[in-house]
Amino acid sequence: MGSHGIKDQVAIVGMGCTAFGERWDKSADDLMIDAANETFESAGITKDDVDAYWLGTAMSGMSGMTLARPLQVEGKPVTHVENFCATGSEALRNAAYAVASGAYDVAMALGVEKVKDSGYQGLNGIAPPADGTARTLTAAAMFSLVAPAYAKQYGVDEAEIADVLARIAWKNHYNGARNPRAQFQREMSKEAICASPRVAGGLGVFDCAGVADGAAAAIVCRAEDAHRYTENPLYIKALSFVAGTGAGSLDPDYDYTTFPEVVATAQDAYQQAGVEDPRAEIAMAEVHDCFTPTEMVLMEDLGFAERGTAWKEILAGTFDLEGELPVNPDGGLKSFGHPIGASGLRMMFECWLQLRGEAPEERQITTDRTLGLTHNLGGYPGEMVSFVSLVSTDQG
Repeated sequence: MGSHGIKDQVAIVGMGCTAFGERWDKSADDLMIDAANETFESAGITKDDVDAYWLGTAMSGMSGMTLARPLQVEGKPVTHVENFCATGSEALRNAAYAVASGAYDVAMALGVEKVKDSGYQGLNGIAPPADGTARTLTAAAMFSLVAPAYAKQYGVDEAEIADVLARIAWKNHYNGARNPRAQFQREMSKEAICASPRVAGGLGVFDCAGVADGAAAAIVCRAEDAHRYTENPLYIKALSFVAGTGAGSLDPDYDYTTFPEVVATAQDAYQQAGVEDPRAEIAMAEVHDCFTPTEMVLMEDLGFAERGTAWKEILAGTFDLEGELPVNPDGGLKSFGHPIGASGLRMMFECWLQLRGEAPEERQITTDRTLGLTHNLGGYPGEMVSFVSLVSTDQG
């Protein structure tokens, strides 16, 4: 890839995140105001100190006026972006590159979604007429193909794969039970997870991320100015994004055991950041666990486990809160649900807390590593967009 990156040129100096859930008590405007105010306070600035805004939302508004109106931002550029489930991450990427370019000194990225009020689940855009080759299955059905394909490819008994998926759900609910901002704050036994009703293929209710409302935001500035706003900034090491062509769903050789777009973004992000051994260098990772088989495959696509071994690492506790490389220490999409526009920035908020040592004591990771990773995907196996970021409390 031709990415040169913006390593150590931009820093995150303030962040905020609302509680996620069925927020019948809050409108999209309310959620944006809450996330923005917490972020302004975090950076010690006001809205007037921000030069430009990027709003990520898939279904909760059109144009920058969606943010300008509730925040009463006057005379400032507000750009609306959408990129499937990576929408919040796309807002951050655009804001960071705008600052790196020198166009602005301070920028805000804010992601928001009110999904519950719509009465629908997930993305509900109306697709234009196509050539008839597009997939017709639901997201759950598409991702349900991953587990049996993986089991066949690597010779793993399907009953053991089911145990692996239950272990992933158990881990993320364990972490979410220790997070007051999560939608689901309850530990779940593997027995209860395995006994849940089936949704698609072998996937049960607890293999699937929930639906939620929420908002999160970040303020970025040039790295050399970061300490004007906070003693502990996060320096952006890499921002990588790939949009797939959708060819996988038509390719008879595509085997559902890997997500090529994720592999590409991971490799590009590691090149930008100078990371040679992600498993040994990364302190924690927030990944897009829309379904439990997704997280299993991501452990290999992101380079955290060798091909065909992620299932063993999961059972061994490698990615647990106290494991070698904690994955989704905040509870992930499994515990938070998935407000499309907010999830990417919610993931970054966990890096903000964890790397600065500000997470609740019961889930604060302990490590001498300083590098955090976030990952979003949007779409389906064989046809998706993917985003990977790397941030650190260390510059240089």
